[in-house]
Amino acid sequence: MAQSEPSPRWTIESILRWATDDFRSRGLESPRLDAEVLLAHALATSRIQLVIDGKRPLVGDELSAFRDLVRRRRSREPVAYLLGKREFYGRTFLVDRRVLIPRPDTETLVTVALERTRRRSLCMRALDLCTGSGCVAITLGRERPTSHVLGLDQSAEALEVARTNALRLGAYQVGFVQGDLFAPVDPRCRFDVITANPPYIASSELHELAPDIRNFEPRLALDGGADGLELLTRIVAHAGAFLAEEGALAVEIAAGQAERVLALFDAHGYVDVSVARDYGRIERVVSGVLMPAR
Repeated sequence: MAQSEPSPRWTIESILRWATDDFRSRGLESPRLDAEVLLAHALATSRIQLVIDGKRPLVGDELSAFRDLVRRRRSREPVAYLLGKREFYGRTFLVDRRVLIPRPDTETLVTVALERTRRRSLCMRALDLCTGSGCVAITLGRERPTSHVLGLDQSAEALEVARTNALRLGAYQVGFVQGDLFAPVDPRCRFDVITANPPYIASSELHELAPDIRNFEPRLALDGGADGLELLTRIVAHAGAFLAEEGALAVEIAAGQAERVLALFDAHGYVDVSVARDYGRIERVVSGVLMPAR
């Protein structure tokens, strides 16, 4: 049963216990961590400092600010949206309900793209589809400062977030364009690598997602059509027209999709095709090289 509202005289230590118990009673997966992160945010301090100052009473606006965050988390609003930010590849990205929350799994996509373009590290040309918050495009640009990166997304609102992140993080050589996949790209352009983290959840499975995801993150970034491969199929089919000689395509996939996506790569003439696993050892990224026709 949920806990009652906190006393206005409670300390950092006691209110953390209260929030943890409250979150646990509501079935949240990491109640203590959520409580600590949200309280640290409300107090503009660190989680370590919470321990040091554990006996200090909360006063005035501190308590009300934390209470508001707790109420929003009770509704399963993601912590990243409550904080307005999320760490990705060692950098802090601004996020809100206009964009999918960057996840550690997607760092695998960046790592694969960087590995695939090692020989072209000084002049890499990259295209990032379904860019969302811009986390992949911006990370590629920051990891390769002499590169040129273009991020594309169908959502104008998502691109507002991406452009803000690019300016904040100094990724001045990363540009963003709105459009449906390759539609806005000049057909004369050729890229050394094309990355994509498209929606890949089957429409019929969206209701199975955790409420944190299902009720808050943009459906456009989640819904992959009837089989979850609607956009992935289009990307693999058309990417070759925009790849430079021996250019690479790397796409993020859902668990269990590797075999079908490998078949797509094979059907469209990719070689040196491989699957990379994420931190949880799940097959997460399929990549391959398109060789020139002979």
